[in-house]
Amino acid sequence: MGPSFNEQFDQHGVWRRAFAQQLSQLGQWMGAHELMDRAVQERLQRLEEQVRSDKVMVAFVAEFSRGKSELINAIFFAGYGRRIMPASAGRTTMCPTELGYESGSQPSLRLLPIQTRMQPQGLAEWRLRPEHWTEVALDMDDAAQLADALAKVSEVRRVPVDEARALGFWQDEAGDDNPVPDAAGLVEVPMWRHAIINIPHPLLKQGLVILDTPGLNAVGAEPELTINLIPQAHAVVFILGADTGVTRSDLAIWREHLGTVEDAVDARLVVLNKIDTLWDTLNSPSQVQAQLERQRHTSAEMLGVPLSHVVPVSAQKGLVAKIQCDDVLLELSGLPQLEEALAQGVVGRRQAILRATVASGVAGLQAEIRRTINIRRRDLDDQMLELRSLRGKNASVIDAMRARIEQEQQEFDSSTAKIHAVRAVHLKMLRELFHQLGARSLKAQLAELSEALQPKGLKMGVRKVYGETFARVRTIMEGAQTTGAEIQAMLGGTFRQLNTEFGFSLQVPPAPQLDGFVHEIADIEQRHLQYVGMGNTLRLAQPEFAQRLLRALGLRLRTVFESAANELELWSKSATSQLDAQLRERKRSFARRIEAVNRIQEAASGLMDRIAEIEDSERELGALEARLQELTVQMLPPAGDAAQARPEIANTAPMPLRA
Repeated sequence: MGPSFNEQFDQHGVWRRAFAQQLSQLGQWMGAHELMDRAVQERLQRLEEQVRSDKVMVAFVAEFSRGKSELINAIFFAGYGRRIMPASAGRTTMCPTELGYESGSQPSLRLLPIQTRMQPQGLAEWRLRPEHWTEVALDMDDAAQLADALAKVSEVRRVPVDEARALGFWQDEAGDDNPVPDAAGLVEVPMWRHAIINIPHPLLKQGLVILDTPGLNAVGAEPELTINLIPQAHAVVFILGADTGVTRSDLAIWREHLGTVEDAVDARLVVLNKIDTLWDTLNSPSQVQAQLERQRHTSAEMLGVPLSHVVPVSAQKGLVAKIQCDDVLLELSGLPQLEEALAQGVVGRRQAILRATVASGVAGLQAEIRRTINIRRRDLDDQMLELRSLRGKNASVIDAMRARIEQEQQEFDSSTAKIHAVRAVHLKMLRELFHQLGARSLKAQLAELSEALQPKGLKMGVRKVYGETFARVRTIMEGAQTTGAEIQAMLGGTFRQLNTEFGFSLQVPPAPQLDGFVHEIADIEQRHLQYVGMGNTLRLAQPEFAQRLLRALGLRLRTVFESAANELELWSKSATSQLDAQLRERKRSFARRIEAVNRIQEAASGLMDRIAEIEDSERELGALEARLQELTVQMLPPAGDAAQARPEIANTAPMPLRA
């Protein structure tokens, strides 16, 4: 059996720390040898930030009472010797709960009151307003205090039906699916809208984020959870009851929130929990196993996932086995198989994608540094040819050499006007691109949809408006791709002309690729159309809910637009920075050539001294190139690994919804 989830993630943490150290060492070396221009520095900083802040989110999703919190306890918190997340009988986690770690912050539980649903702001906006959250300090040395504090995520309150309706927990047409009123006509709703737990658990410190979600009614009432948080999870663990299999409410959660997005099946694991309910003295082990296999096949067929993605588990027995160090019971619980599936499957793929992405960045850095080294080498070769041609020549020849260098310098200086003109056109096109991808542009594209969602009552034509809105949004992103290609072609022509006229060695980078963002917009569209069409027609009749849905969409699309704009900006800097570098090196070359002629005129030995200096400089460049290879070779994966992990733009950026 392969490494467990905990072991695999710990190994990934070791790699991240080693990579950050190697990146820092590379940066110091580049700075010491004047190889760090503005674009290279930004690329280096982005790589470092990407590795340092990368999060791997695992979402646990299920209907109430399927054992989500117990499973989280068993996988992540058995080391405390007791339950940490509330997992008693009946409903436990009543609000979406994120577990993660933010360095520099004290261990705490932050709770957003449910009344904030009465206001239009989305979760991402409330995160920026800490004064509206209730904060509870956590004592990491006191397991009992920790468990008592975290029990707050299961708190409820009783409210009149009108208030429950306004909060999204009551629909007049839902009938028996609504909460049951008590004798006073009050119904039970969650006390809190969202919870964020910040604790220095070893796995959380290494970038793991756990999302524990409530049941169907609570999930459906929070658009941002369904539209933003769950889709951004790199792995989703969907829990069923082993005795019941896929129930009607389980199927509703799967269809409405998880199951139909293309390319998402590989990131889904289905857990048949509570297999211990099938253990009894009336059935033989083979009969119990046969029952489990039937449930696995039926569940896989109903949910449309591979059979290997359906794992039978007893979270409760697995937790007990870990606490009591009972290896036999642990194996019977099926927990090791689930942990291995998490480690080698969805999370393993996420880690491979990150490694391939940062390795691509390192390869880009390596290429830019080598280009600078080659520019210096070519200049040294030119100087060596000049100086060797002066051997045995008289003063008039040396004067002619000086005059020729000065003439070349004047011609070179005249090229700056052409370069400035190209840059002005380049920057104008970029500004237009950033305007198209800006917040105002996006707001204008969403205006028609906003108007369609405002009226109270059923919104029969909303799917058509959604389609038209997303068509416009996709057109903007595709237009940005086209404009990026036009900028690339313009720079390519200019670079070739400069190379021919002034001996530069400029190479325009390949055109920026925004296909990943277009694909992400299509995924968001599919999820929204699915969300508005599956069981939420009645919710959409409420203007407050419709506006929360629209704000969630706006935040999600703004993140995509900003990521695309950042990608274009980095590409632009990469293209223009080599021009800056070659201009800088050329100016240095002219200065060194004039200096060499002066020294030759002043002393007979100056020529041989300067030739010796150039030979030393050429050897130093060879040493620099060898050292560059040493500093980067460990950060580049074998070719096979890079081919297997396709970088995904949308999922490698830091998650914008994290606090």
